[in-house]
Amino acid sequence: MSKNSHPADENQLLAILPREEYERLVTNMELVPLTFKQTLYAANESIEYVYFPKSGVVSLLTLMEDGTAVEVGTVGNEGMVGLPVFLGSNKIPGLAMAQIPGEAWRMRVDVFKNKVIPGSTLHDLLQRYTQALFNLISQIAACNRIHSVEERFCRWLLMTQDRVGSDEFPLTQEFLSQMLGVRRPTVSLSASVLQKAGLIRYVRGKMTILDREGLEASSCECYTIVKREFERLVGSDFD
Repeated sequence: MSKNSHPADENQLLAILPREEYERLVTNMELVPLTFKQTLYAANESIEYVYFPKSGVVSLLTLMEDGTAVEVGTVGNEGMVGLPVFLGSNKIPGLAMAQIPGEAWRMRVDVFKNKVIPGSTLHDLLQRYTQALFNLISQIAACNRIHSVEERFCRWLLMTQDRVGSDEFPLTQEFLSQMLGVRRPTVSLSASVLQKAGLIRYVRGKMTILDREGLEASSCECYTIVKREFERLVGSDFD
């Protein structure tokens, strides 16, 4: 696949498309803001749009009977929100919610189904992205079972920093609780441990990464595994 000179802040799936296909798809999209806690699709409701984030982070949440929401995956500018549509379904029991504000290209589902057909570059890319996201969710499931809260916290912060491209981003204790699958007092304790170690600063819903190398050293192996798989499956140079 040839490399293309699309903007550096573009969605990565769109950015590595051949220019002709990129321009054909973008003319059928609109650039929309992703606002904090915006629901992109709701549980068991028809999905109307797919989203290709340019910035920000979208949380994929599983809902329990008591109303508890637990994060099972995240999507940033490396991927697409609305993957169930690509897999042939128009609804899912989970939901997708904007966790960190940003922007995304939005396309109506009917247009997506008409444009992204077998044999197109984006269709092939999304097949590989599906595997990468499946790997992510599987790895997180194992990570949540085996590794400590602090290790998982570091892994999540590293993944988020990669997606937002900044040392500083908004982050609420509510989302931290959903991300770690623990109660807020545990979130506060974990944040305090990392803050005392000089790895982060967390004040009034704003997270600042102070020591990236320290976070990598304190994270479990899951961060490296997930990152390597995304690079292998959805990199600009396919094997």
